[in-house]
Amino acid sequence: MKKIQFFLFLLVCGVNYGQAVRKYSNEFMNIGVDAAALGMANVVTASTADVNSGYWNPAGLTQLEDHQLSLMHANYFANIAQYDYIGYASPIDDRSAWGISLIRFGVDDILNTTELIDSQGNIDYNRISLFSTADYGFTFSYARKLPVPGFQYGVNAKIIRRIIGKFADSWGFGFDVGLQFEKKDWKFGLMVRDITTTYNVWNIDEKEYQKIANAVPGQNQELPESTEITAPKAQLGVSKKFIIRYDYSIMAAANVNMRLAKTNDLFSSDFVSIDPALGFEFGYTDLVFVRAGVGNFQNIEQLDSTEKVGFQPNIGLGFKYKGIQVDYALTDLGNQSAALYSNIFSLKVDLALFRN
Repeated sequence: MKKIQFFLFLLVCGVNYGQAVRKYSNEFMNIGVDAAALGMANVVTASTADVNSGYWNPAGLTQLEDHQLSLMHANYFANIAQYDYIGYASPIDDRSAWGISLIRFGVDDILNTTELIDSQGNIDYNRISLFSTADYGFTFSYARKLPVPGFQYGVNAKIIRRIIGKFADSWGFGFDVGLQFEKKDWKFGLMVRDITTTYNVWNIDEKEYQKIANAVPGQNQELPESTEITAPKAQLGVSKKFIIRYDYSIMAAANVNMRLAKTNDLFSSDFVSIDPALGFEFGYTDLVFVRAGVGNFQNIEQLDSTEKVGFQPNIGLGFKYKGIQVDYALTDLGNQSAALYSNIFSLKVDLALFRN
C-alpha cells in the first residue's frame, strides 16, 4: 500500500507546477542533439555550422551550402525513455538560412494504479491501465549574416507540447537567440536559450486529479497552479581547428554554460551558476572522426557531508562519405551503473547528393 501511495505522490508532483521560475523546467530541451556534438560534451556553440545549428546555435545555419536533413535516436534510463530528433535546414540566399526541427522525449507503458483499489477497499490488478508521457519541442530557426565581416546571428521560435497521459497537458512558447563570430580561424559563439523566458500553461484533468487528491493524507489537497516559467540560460563558446600535414586535423573547443539560478554547478552563486566543458575532435581526410569531451561538472555532497566534484566524460566516432555522415556517441561514462550509459546514433545527409 505504501508503494502505491508513493507512486501516486510522484505522479501528482509531476504536474505540480506553480506560477514561478523553475530551475529545471523543460529540461528535455537541454539534453542535446547530434551524436557528433554529444561525443564532444556539447561544446559546439562556436563551431556548429550545419542543420543541427538550429538547436546548438541558429547563427551557424548561415554556413549551410545546401539542404540538409538530420536524424537521431537515443535511449535513456536503461531504455525506459526514448529520445528522438529530426531537423531540416536550407539556405535562403548567400546571407541567410532557415530550419525546422522536432524533438520528442517520451516514456511509454507506465502503470496507472490510481484505480487499483475498488470502492470496497479490495486490490484488483485488473483495474491497472497503462499511459504514456511525452514532451515535444518544435523549433523554427532563422539566421542571417551581419554587415560586419565574420558576424552572424540566429533566432529560434519554440513551441513546447507536454502530455502526461490523460492527467495533464501543456502548451509553451519561447525564443532563443544566437551569435557567432570568426576571425583568423578562431570561432566564438553565444547562445541564449529562453531569452524572454518560456511559458508553459498546464491543463489538469480535475476529475482524474480528485482520484488521487487524498492518496497522501495532508498533501495534494488543492489543485496545482497551472503556469510554469523557464528561466534564461546562456552558453559561451570558443573553438579552433588545427590542420596537421593536410590529412589530419584537430579541433579544440570549450564552453561555459550559465544558469541564472543557484545549482550544484562547479561555480555557483545566488545570481548565476557556471558549468565549464571541454571537447576535442580528431579528423582524418574529412572522412573519419574520433571525439572526446568532458562536462557537467557538479559539486556532489557525500554521505559524510563532504563534497566532491563529479563530471561526465563522453566519447564518439564519426564517418562521412559523399554527403552522408553517421555518428555515434557513448555518454554518461562517469556513471557507476552500466545500465545508465547512453548509446546515441545520428545521421546527417546533404540532400544535394540526390540531385547529383
